[in-house]
Amino acid sequence: METELNKTDKRSKAFKLTWIMLVIGAVLSFGSFGFADKGEDVASLKTMSTVTIKGSENVPNINVKGFIQNVWKNTGLSQIINGEIPAIEHVASPDPFEGVTAPGWQKLLMMAIGFLIVYLGAVKGFEPLLLIPIGFGTILVNVPGAGMFAEGSGMLRIIYDAGVGNEFFPMLIFMGIGAMTDFGPLIANPKMALLGGAAQFGVFFTLFGVALMNLIPGIDYNMLQACAISIIGGADGPTSIYVSGKLAPEMMAVIAVAAYSYMALVPIIQPPLMKLFTTKKERVIKMKQLRYVSKAEKTFFPLMLLVLTILLLPSAAPLIGMLAFGNFVKQCGVVDRLSKTMENEMLNIVSILLSLGVGSQMVPEKIVNGNSLGIIALGLLAFIVATVAGLLMAKLMNLFLKDKINPLIGSAGVSAVPMSARVANKVGMEYDPSNFLLMHAMGPNVSGVIGTAIAAGVFIATYAK
Repeated sequence: METELNKTDKRSKAFKLTWIMLVIGAVLSFGSFGFADKGEDVASLKTMSTVTIKGSENVPNINVKGFIQNVWKNTGLSQIINGEIPAIEHVASPDPFEGVTAPGWQKLLMMAIGFLIVYLGAVKGFEPLLLIPIGFGTILVNVPGAGMFAEGSGMLRIIYDAGVGNEFFPMLIFMGIGAMTDFGPLIANPKMALLGGAAQFGVFFTLFGVALMNLIPGIDYNMLQACAISIIGGADGPTSIYVSGKLAPEMMAVIAVAAYSYMALVPIIQPPLMKLFTTKKERVIKMKQLRYVSKAEKTFFPLMLLVLTILLLPSAAPLIGMLAFGNFVKQCGVVDRLSKTMENEMLNIVSILLSLGVGSQMVPEKIVNGNSLGIIALGLLAFIVATVAGLLMAKLMNLFLKDKINPLIGSAGVSAVPMSARVANKVGMEYDPSNFLLMHAMGPNVSGVIGTAIAAGVFIATYAK
Protein backbone atom coordinates (compact mmCIF):
# COMPACT_ATOMS: atom_id res chain seq x y z
CA MET A 1 0.00 0.00 0.00
CA GLU A 2 1.21 3.49 -0.88
CA THR A 3 1.81 5.84 2.00
CA GLU A 4 -0.26 9.02 2.24
CA LEU A 5 2.94 11.00 1.60
CA ASN A 6 3.55 9.20 -1.69
CA LYS A 7 -0.03 9.78 -2.78
CA THR A 8 0.24 13.47 -1.96
CA ASP A 9 3.52 13.69 -3.86
CA LYS A 10 1.98 12.07 -6.94
CA ARG A 11 -1.00 14.43 -6.86
CA SER A 12 1.37 17.36 -6.52
CA LYS A 13 3.36 16.24 -9.58
CA ALA A 14 0.16 15.76 -11.59
CA PHE A 15 -1.01 19.28 -10.81
CA LYS A 16 2.43 20.67 -11.66
CA LEU A 17 2.31 18.94 -15.05
CA THR A 18 -1.16 20.33 -15.68
CA TRP A 19 0.03 23.85 -14.88
CA ILE A 20 3.04 23.39 -17.19
CA MET A 21 0.72 22.51 -20.08
CA LEU A 22 -1.55 25.48 -19.33
CA VAL A 23 1.41 27.87 -19.24
CA ILE A 24 2.69 26.52 -22.57
CA GLY A 25 -0.77 27.04 -24.09
CA ALA A 26 -0.81 30.61 -22.80
CA VAL A 27 2.63 31.30 -24.27
CA LEU A 28 1.61 29.86 -27.62
CA SER A 29 -1.52 31.97 -27.73
CA PHE A 30 0.13 35.20 -26.57
CA GLY A 31 -0.50 37.91 -29.03
CA SER A 32 -3.14 35.94 -30.93
CA PHE A 33 -5.93 38.08 -29.47
CA GLY A 34 -6.70 41.50 -30.82
CA PHE A 35 -5.98 40.65 -34.45
CA ALA A 36 -9.60 40.49 -35.54
CA ASP A 37 -10.40 41.99 -38.91
CA LYS A 38 -10.98 45.67 -38.21
CA GLY A 39 -13.54 45.85 -40.98
CA GLU A 40 -15.88 43.37 -39.29
CA ASP A 41 -18.28 43.92 -36.42
CA VAL A 42 -17.03 42.35 -33.22
CA ALA A 43 -19.54 40.71 -30.91
CA SER A 44 -20.33 42.66 -27.77
CA LEU A 45 -22.72 42.52 -24.85
CA LYS A 46 -24.96 44.96 -26.73
CA THR A 47 -25.45 42.47 -29.55
CA MET A 48 -26.05 39.41 -27.38
CA SER A 49 -29.81 39.65 -27.93
CA THR A 50 -29.46 39.70 -31.72
CA VAL A 51 -26.70 38.05 -33.74
CA THR A 52 -23.64 37.11 -31.67
CA ILE A 53 -22.35 34.08 -33.52
CA LYS A 54 -20.80 35.45 -36.68
CA GLY A 55 -20.85 33.21 -39.70
CA SER A 56 -24.14 31.61 -38.61
CA GLU A 57 -26.39 33.97 -40.54
CA ASN A 58 -27.31 31.22 -43.01
CA VAL A 59 -27.78 28.58 -40.31
CA PRO A 60 -31.51 28.24 -39.58
CA ASN A 61 -32.72 29.20 -36.12
CA ILE A 62 -34.03 26.23 -34.17
CA ASN A 63 -37.14 26.60 -31.99
CA VAL A 64 -38.87 23.80 -30.10
CA LYS A 65 -41.54 23.20 -32.75
CA GLY A 66 -39.06 23.43 -35.61
CA PHE A 67 -36.62 21.16 -33.82
CA ILE A 68 -39.25 18.46 -33.26
CA GLN A 69 -40.39 18.70 -36.88
CA ASN A 70 -36.82 18.52 -38.11
CA VAL A 71 -36.02 15.52 -35.90
CA TRP A 72 -39.14 13.70 -37.16
CA LYS A 73 -38.26 14.52 -40.78
CA ASN A 74 -34.81 12.99 -40.28
CA THR A 75 -35.99 9.76 -38.64
CA GLY A 76 -35.83 6.54 -40.59
CA LEU A 77 -39.58 6.06 -40.13
CA SER A 78 -40.38 9.40 -41.77
CA GLN A 79 -38.02 8.80 -44.66
CA ILE A 80 -39.48 5.34 -45.25
CA ILE A 81 -42.99 6.85 -45.40
CA ASN A 82 -42.29 10.14 -47.20
CA GLY A 83 -39.19 9.38 -49.20
CA GLU A 84 -35.50 9.57 -48.46
CA ILE A 85 -33.76 12.88 -47.81
CA PRO A 86 -30.73 13.30 -50.10
CA ALA A 87 -27.53 12.14 -48.49
CA ILE A 88 -25.29 14.74 -46.92
CA GLU A 89 -22.47 15.64 -49.25
CA HIS A 90 -19.11 16.20 -47.66
CA VAL A 91 -17.64 19.31 -49.20
CA ALA A 92 -14.14 20.18 -48.12
CA SER A 93 -13.92 23.72 -46.79
CA PRO A 94 -10.94 25.86 -47.70
CA ASP A 95 -8.07 25.42 -45.27
CA PRO A 96 -7.92 28.66 -43.22
CA PHE A 97 -4.25 27.97 -42.44
CA GLU A 98 -3.14 27.50 -46.04
CA GLY A 99 -0.24 29.81 -46.88
CA VAL A 100 0.42 30.67 -43.22
CA THR A 101 4.04 30.19 -42.15
CA ALA A 102 5.12 30.23 -38.52
CA PRO A 103 8.55 31.41 -37.35
CA GLY A 104 11.15 28.76 -36.58
CA TRP A 105 11.12 29.30 -32.83
CA GLN A 106 7.45 28.29 -32.71
CA LYS A 107 8.25 25.03 -34.48
CA LEU A 108 11.01 24.42 -31.95
CA LEU A 109 8.53 25.06 -29.14
CA MET A 110 6.04 22.62 -30.69
CA MET A 111 8.79 19.98 -30.86
CA ALA A 112 9.44 20.56 -27.16
CA ILE A 113 5.73 20.04 -26.49
CA GLY A 114 5.94 16.81 -28.51
CA PHE A 115 8.76 15.55 -26.27
CA LEU A 116 6.70 16.57 -23.21
CA ILE A 117 3.75 14.54 -24.53
CA VAL A 118 6.01 11.52 -25.04
CA TYR A 119 7.34 11.99 -21.49
CA LEU A 120 3.82 12.07 -20.03
CA GLY A 121 2.94 8.86 -21.85
CA ALA A 122 6.15 6.87 -21.42
CA VAL A 123 7.32 7.98 -17.96
CA LYS A 124 4.15 9.10 -16.20
CA GLY A 125 1.92 6.47 -17.80
CA PHE A 126 -0.82 8.87 -18.92
CA GLU A 127 -2.49 6.76 -21.63
CA PRO A 128 0.74 5.83 -23.45
CA LEU A 129 -1.14 4.13 -26.30
CA LEU A 130 -2.43 7.59 -27.29
CA LEU A 131 0.21 10.01 -26.12
CA ILE A 132 3.37 8.33 -27.43
CA PRO A 133 2.24 8.24 -31.11
CA ILE A 134 0.71 11.73 -30.82
CA GLY A 135 3.95 13.03 -29.33
CA PHE A 136 6.11 11.52 -32.07
CA GLY A 137 3.74 12.84 -34.72
CA THR A 138 4.09 16.31 -33.18
CA ILE A 139 7.89 16.09 -33.18
CA LEU A 140 8.23 14.76 -36.73
CA VAL A 141 5.80 17.19 -38.37
CA ASN A 142 7.69 20.17 -36.95
CA VAL A 143 11.19 19.09 -38.01
CA PRO A 144 12.35 21.86 -40.39
CA GLY A 145 13.02 20.58 -43.90
CA ALA A 146 11.84 17.01 -43.19
CA GLY A 147 8.68 17.39 -45.27
CA MET A 148 6.72 14.88 -43.20
CA PHE A 149 3.47 16.68 -44.08
CA ALA A 150 4.36 17.59 -47.65
CA GLU A 151 1.43 17.19 -50.02
CA GLY A 152 1.52 13.91 -51.93
CA SER A 153 4.78 12.62 -50.46
CA GLY A 154 4.92 13.25 -46.71
CA MET A 155 4.15 10.15 -44.67
CA LEU A 156 2.10 12.01 -42.08
CA ARG A 157 0.15 13.81 -44.83
CA ILE A 158 -0.66 10.47 -46.46
CA ILE A 159 -1.86 9.06 -43.13
CA TYR A 160 -3.99 12.15 -42.44
CA ASP A 161 -5.59 12.22 -45.89
CA ALA A 162 -6.19 8.46 -45.88
CA GLY A 163 -8.25 8.23 -42.72
CA VAL A 164 -8.07 11.15 -40.29
CA GLY A 165 -9.34 13.87 -42.62
CA ASN A 166 -12.41 11.78 -43.39
CA GLU A 167 -14.59 9.29 -41.49
CA PHE A 168 -12.60 6.14 -42.36
CA PHE A 169 -10.40 5.74 -39.27
CA PRO A 170 -13.20 6.78 -36.82
CA MET A 171 -15.45 4.10 -38.31
CA LEU A 172 -12.75 1.44 -37.90
CA ILE A 173 -12.11 2.57 -34.32
CA PHE A 174 -15.82 2.21 -33.50
CA MET A 175 -15.78 -1.26 -35.04
CA GLY A 176 -12.86 -2.22 -32.80
CA ILE A 177 -14.48 -0.66 -29.72
CA GLY A 178 -17.61 -2.70 -30.42
CA ALA A 179 -15.56 -5.89 -30.63
CA MET A 180 -13.86 -5.25 -27.28
CA THR A 181 -16.95 -3.93 -25.42
CA ASP A 182 -19.11 -5.96 -23.08
CA PHE A 183 -22.61 -4.47 -22.85
CA GLY A 184 -23.44 -6.94 -20.07
CA PRO A 185 -23.18 -4.40 -17.19
CA LEU A 186 -25.55 -2.04 -19.01
CA ILE A 187 -28.00 -4.84 -19.82
CA ALA A 188 -27.87 -6.08 -16.21
CA ASN A 189 -28.54 -2.61 -14.81
CA PRO A 190 -30.31 -0.43 -17.42
CA LYS A 191 -30.55 2.46 -14.94
CA MET A 192 -26.88 3.15 -15.71
CA ALA A 193 -27.98 4.54 -19.07
CA LEU A 194 -29.22 7.61 -17.17
CA LEU A 195 -25.66 8.32 -16.04
CA GLY A 196 -24.37 8.06 -19.59
CA GLY A 197 -27.17 10.35 -20.72
CA ALA A 198 -26.48 12.88 -17.97
CA ALA A 199 -22.85 13.13 -19.06
CA GLN A 200 -24.04 14.37 -22.46
CA PHE A 201 -25.21 17.52 -20.70
CA GLY A 202 -21.64 18.75 -21.05
CA VAL A 203 -21.88 18.39 -24.82
CA PHE A 204 -25.02 20.53 -25.11
CA PHE A 205 -24.01 22.97 -22.37
CA THR A 206 -20.92 23.94 -24.39
CA LEU A 207 -23.10 25.32 -27.17
CA PHE A 208 -24.04 28.19 -24.87
CA GLY A 209 -20.39 28.94 -24.19
CA VAL A 210 -19.76 29.75 -27.84
CA ALA A 211 -21.66 33.06 -27.71
CA LEU A 212 -19.58 34.18 -24.73
CA MET A 213 -16.31 33.11 -26.36
CA ASN A 214 -17.23 35.21 -29.41
CA LEU A 215 -17.09 38.30 -27.19
CA ILE A 216 -13.29 37.91 -27.09
CA PRO A 217 -11.56 39.83 -29.92
CA GLY A 218 -9.93 37.48 -32.40
CA ILE A 219 -12.29 34.55 -31.71
CA ASP A 220 -15.20 33.75 -34.02
CA TYR A 221 -17.23 30.53 -34.13
CA ASN A 222 -20.47 29.69 -35.89
CA MET A 223 -23.03 27.12 -34.75
CA LEU A 224 -21.64 24.35 -36.95
CA GLN A 225 -18.22 24.78 -35.40
CA ALA A 226 -19.82 24.98 -31.94
CA CYS A 227 -21.49 21.59 -32.45
CA ALA A 228 -18.19 20.01 -33.46
CA ILE A 229 -16.34 21.58 -30.53
CA SER A 230 -18.95 20.50 -27.97
CA ILE A 231 -18.50 16.79 -28.80
CA ILE A 232 -15.07 17.06 -27.16
CA GLY A 233 -16.98 17.03 -23.85
CA GLY A 234 -17.80 13.37 -24.39
CA ALA A 235 -14.06 12.54 -24.36
CA ASP A 236 -14.60 10.72 -27.65
CA GLY A 237 -11.87 11.35 -30.21
CA PRO A 238 -13.31 9.33 -33.13
CA THR A 239 -16.75 10.95 -32.79
CA SER A 240 -15.19 14.42 -32.56
CA ILE A 241 -13.35 13.78 -35.82
CA TYR A 242 -16.50 12.40 -37.44
CA VAL A 243 -18.70 15.38 -36.48
CA SER A 244 -16.10 18.00 -37.37
CA GLY A 245 -15.68 16.33 -40.76
CA LYS A 246 -19.41 16.69 -41.39
CA LEU A 247 -20.00 20.15 -39.93
CA ALA A 248 -16.70 22.02 -39.59
CA PRO A 249 -13.87 20.35 -41.52
CA GLU A 250 -11.79 23.52 -41.28
CA MET A 251 -11.67 22.99 -37.48
CA MET A 252 -10.96 19.25 -37.57
CA ALA A 253 -7.24 19.54 -36.84
CA VAL A 254 -7.51 21.43 -33.56
CA ILE A 255 -10.66 19.60 -32.46
CA ALA A 256 -8.93 16.24 -32.94
CA VAL A 257 -5.90 17.38 -30.95
CA ALA A 258 -8.07 18.72 -28.10
CA ALA A 259 -10.32 15.64 -27.98
CA TYR A 260 -7.46 13.16 -27.81
CA SER A 261 -5.57 15.31 -25.31
CA TYR A 262 -8.50 15.29 -22.89
CA MET A 263 -9.02 11.57 -23.41
CA ALA A 264 -5.42 11.02 -22.35
CA LEU A 265 -5.76 13.39 -19.37
CA VAL A 266 -8.81 11.60 -17.89
CA PRO A 267 -6.69 10.27 -14.95
CA ILE A 268 -5.66 13.87 -14.09
CA ILE A 269 -8.87 15.81 -14.71
CA GLN A 270 -11.51 13.51 -13.25
CA PRO A 271 -10.26 12.48 -9.76
CA PRO A 272 -10.26 16.03 -8.29
CA LEU A 273 -13.81 16.55 -9.58
CA MET A 274 -14.92 13.20 -8.20
CA LYS A 275 -13.57 14.05 -4.75
CA LEU A 276 -14.98 17.58 -4.83
CA PHE A 277 -18.56 16.55 -5.64
CA THR A 278 -18.84 13.41 -3.49
CA THR A 279 -18.50 12.75 0.23
CA LYS A 280 -16.28 10.11 1.80
CA LYS A 281 -19.40 8.24 2.87
CA GLU A 282 -20.64 8.12 -0.73
CA ARG A 283 -17.28 6.94 -2.08
CA VAL A 284 -17.36 3.77 0.04
CA ILE A 285 -20.86 2.69 -1.03
CA LYS A 286 -20.76 -0.95 -2.11
CA MET A 287 -23.06 -1.95 -4.93
CA LYS A 288 -24.74 -5.32 -5.31
CA GLN A 289 -23.23 -7.84 -7.67
CA LEU A 290 -24.70 -7.58 -11.16
CA ARG A 291 -27.05 -10.29 -12.34
CA TYR A 292 -25.94 -12.85 -14.88
CA VAL A 293 -26.55 -11.76 -18.47
CA SER A 294 -27.15 -14.56 -20.95
CA LYS A 295 -25.41 -14.90 -24.30
CA ALA A 296 -28.74 -14.45 -26.07
CA GLU A 297 -29.25 -11.06 -24.40
CA LYS A 298 -25.75 -9.91 -25.32
CA THR A 299 -26.21 -11.08 -28.93
CA PHE A 300 -29.61 -9.45 -29.32
CA PHE A 301 -28.60 -6.10 -27.81
CA PRO A 302 -26.44 -4.71 -30.68
CA LEU A 303 -29.12 -5.72 -33.20
CA MET A 304 -31.82 -3.95 -31.17
CA LEU A 305 -29.58 -0.89 -30.84
CA LEU A 306 -28.98 -0.80 -34.58
CA VAL A 307 -32.68 -1.18 -35.45
CA LEU A 308 -33.69 1.64 -33.10
CA THR A 309 -30.99 3.88 -34.59
CA ILE A 310 -32.14 3.13 -38.14
CA LEU A 311 -35.74 3.96 -37.28
CA LEU A 312 -35.20 7.01 -35.07
CA LEU A 313 -31.85 8.63 -35.86
CA PRO A 314 -30.28 7.33 -39.09
CA SER A 315 -27.69 10.14 -39.08
CA ALA A 316 -26.06 8.32 -36.13
CA ALA A 317 -26.20 4.96 -37.92
CA PRO A 318 -22.62 5.09 -39.29
CA LEU A 319 -21.11 5.33 -35.81
CA ILE A 320 -23.57 3.11 -33.94
CA GLY A 321 -23.73 0.72 -36.90
CA MET A 322 -19.99 0.05 -36.73
CA LEU A 323 -20.21 -0.29 -32.94
CA ALA A 324 -23.09 -2.76 -33.27
CA PHE A 325 -21.31 -4.68 -36.04
CA GLY A 326 -18.14 -5.13 -33.99
CA ASN A 327 -20.10 -6.13 -30.88
CA PHE A 328 -22.32 -8.60 -32.74
CA VAL A 329 -19.26 -10.27 -34.27
CA LYS A 330 -17.89 -10.66 -30.74
CA GLN A 331 -21.08 -11.95 -29.14
CA CYS A 332 -22.39 -14.30 -31.83
CA GLY A 333 -19.39 -16.58 -31.26
CA VAL A 334 -19.13 -18.03 -34.77
CA VAL A 335 -16.43 -15.75 -36.20
CA ASP A 336 -13.83 -15.57 -33.43
CA ARG A 337 -11.05 -14.83 -35.92
CA LEU A 338 -12.81 -11.68 -37.09
CA SER A 339 -13.59 -10.61 -33.53
CA LYS A 340 -10.00 -11.04 -32.35
CA THR A 341 -8.68 -9.22 -35.42
CA MET A 342 -11.01 -6.27 -34.81
CA GLU A 343 -10.17 -5.84 -31.14
CA ASN A 344 -6.45 -6.53 -31.45
CA GLU A 345 -4.52 -6.20 -34.72
CA MET A 346 -6.93 -3.87 -36.53
CA LEU A 347 -7.63 -1.63 -33.54
CA ASN A 348 -3.94 -1.39 -32.67
CA ILE A 349 -2.90 -0.52 -36.23
CA VAL A 350 -5.65 2.06 -36.71
CA SER A 351 -4.94 3.60 -33.28
CA ILE A 352 -1.28 4.07 -34.23
CA LEU A 353 -2.16 5.67 -37.56
CA LEU A 354 -4.93 7.83 -36.11
CA SER A 355 -2.72 9.07 -33.26
CA LEU A 356 0.14 9.88 -35.64
CA GLY A 357 -2.35 11.72 -37.85
CA VAL A 358 -3.62 13.72 -34.87
CA GLY A 359 -0.05 14.58 -33.87
CA SER A 360 0.63 15.77 -37.42
CA GLN A 361 -1.82 18.62 -36.79
CA MET A 362 0.20 19.99 -33.87
CA VAL A 363 1.85 22.70 -35.92
CA PRO A 364 2.14 26.32 -34.77
CA GLU A 365 0.15 27.60 -37.75
CA LYS A 366 -2.90 25.73 -36.45
CA ILE A 367 -2.31 25.94 -32.70
CA VAL A 368 -0.97 29.47 -32.15
CA ASN A 369 -4.19 31.47 -32.64
CA GLY A 370 -7.15 32.61 -30.59
CA ASN A 371 -9.69 30.21 -32.11
CA SER A 372 -7.52 27.21 -31.27
CA LEU A 373 -7.09 28.31 -27.68
CA GLY A 374 -10.86 28.85 -27.49
CA ILE A 375 -11.45 25.29 -28.69
CA ILE A 376 -9.12 23.95 -26.00
CA ALA A 377 -10.89 26.02 -23.32
CA LEU A 378 -14.40 25.08 -24.49
CA GLY A 379 -13.45 21.42 -24.78
CA LEU A 380 -12.13 21.41 -21.22
CA LEU A 381 -15.30 23.12 -20.01
CA ALA A 382 -17.46 20.55 -21.79
CA PHE A 383 -15.47 17.66 -20.32
CA ILE A 384 -15.67 19.07 -16.78
CA VAL A 385 -19.43 19.70 -17.03
CA ALA A 386 -19.99 16.19 -18.43
CA THR A 387 -18.10 14.61 -15.54
CA VAL A 388 -19.89 16.69 -12.91
CA ALA A 389 -23.30 16.03 -14.50
CA GLY A 390 -22.73 12.28 -14.24
CA LEU A 391 -21.72 12.56 -10.59
CA LEU A 392 -24.73 14.72 -9.69
CA MET A 393 -27.14 12.45 -11.57
CA ALA A 394 -25.95 9.49 -9.49
CA LYS A 395 -26.51 11.50 -6.29
CA LEU A 396 -29.99 12.47 -7.52
CA MET A 397 -30.86 8.86 -8.33
CA ASN A 398 -29.82 7.82 -4.82
CA LEU A 399 -32.65 9.95 -3.42
CA PHE A 400 -35.13 7.53 -5.01
CA LEU A 401 -33.30 4.20 -5.05
CA LYS A 402 -33.37 1.61 -2.30
CA ASP A 403 -30.08 0.07 -3.47
CA LYS A 404 -27.73 3.04 -3.57
CA ILE A 405 -25.34 3.81 -6.42
CA ASN A 406 -21.77 4.78 -5.72
CA PRO A 407 -21.67 8.28 -7.27
CA LEU A 408 -18.09 7.76 -8.44
CA ILE A 409 -19.33 5.65 -11.33
CA GLY A 410 -21.28 8.66 -12.62
CA SER A 411 -17.98 10.13 -13.83
CA ALA A 412 -17.68 7.17 -16.21
CA GLY A 413 -20.63 8.49 -18.21
CA VAL A 414 -18.17 10.12 -20.61
CA SER A 415 -17.31 7.81 -23.48
CA ALA A 416 -13.60 7.33 -22.78
CA VAL A 417 -13.79 3.51 -22.71
CA PRO A 418 -12.49 1.97 -20.49
CA MET A 419 -10.29 4.78 -19.12
CA SER A 420 -12.94 6.62 -17.11
CA ALA A 421 -14.31 3.35 -15.70
CA ARG A 422 -10.82 2.40 -14.52
CA VAL A 423 -10.36 5.82 -12.93
CA ALA A 424 -13.68 5.51 -11.05
CA ASN A 425 -12.63 2.08 -9.80
CA LYS A 426 -9.18 3.36 -8.73
CA VAL A 427 -10.59 6.30 -6.77
CA GLY A 428 -13.12 4.02 -5.06
CA MET A 429 -10.39 1.59 -4.01
CA GLU A 430 -8.38 4.44 -2.46
CA TYR A 431 -11.09 4.66 0.21
CA ASP A 432 -11.97 0.96 0.40
CA PRO A 433 -9.55 -1.52 -1.22
CA SER A 434 -12.27 -4.20 -1.25
CA ASN A 435 -14.76 -2.06 -3.19
CA PHE A 436 -14.49 -3.09 -6.85
CA LEU A 437 -16.49 -0.68 -9.01
CA LEU A 438 -15.05 -1.50 -12.43
CA MET A 439 -17.92 -3.63 -13.77
CA HIS A 440 -20.52 -1.25 -12.34
CA ALA A 441 -18.71 1.71 -13.94
CA MET A 442 -18.66 -0.01 -17.33
CA GLY A 443 -22.46 0.38 -17.52
CA PRO A 444 -22.46 4.20 -17.72
CA ASN A 445 -19.19 4.05 -19.67
CA VAL A 446 -20.59 2.11 -22.61
CA SER A 447 -23.87 4.04 -22.45
CA GLY A 448 -21.75 7.19 -22.74
CA VAL A 449 -20.34 5.87 -26.03
CA ILE A 450 -23.87 5.42 -27.35
CA GLY A 451 -24.97 8.78 -25.92
CA THR A 452 -22.17 10.72 -27.60
CA ALA A 453 -22.91 9.02 -30.92
CA ILE A 454 -26.59 9.98 -30.55
CA ALA A 455 -25.63 13.59 -29.73
CA ALA A 456 -23.48 13.60 -32.86
CA GLY A 457 -26.40 12.29 -34.89
CA VAL A 458 -28.71 15.00 -33.51
CA PHE A 459 -26.23 17.74 -34.47
CA ILE A 460 -25.75 16.33 -37.96
CA ALA A 461 -29.49 15.86 -38.52
CA THR A 462 -30.22 19.38 -37.26
CA TYR A 463 -27.53 21.45 -38.94
CA ALA A 464 -25.86 19.52 -41.76
CA LYS A 465 -26.97 20.38 -45.28
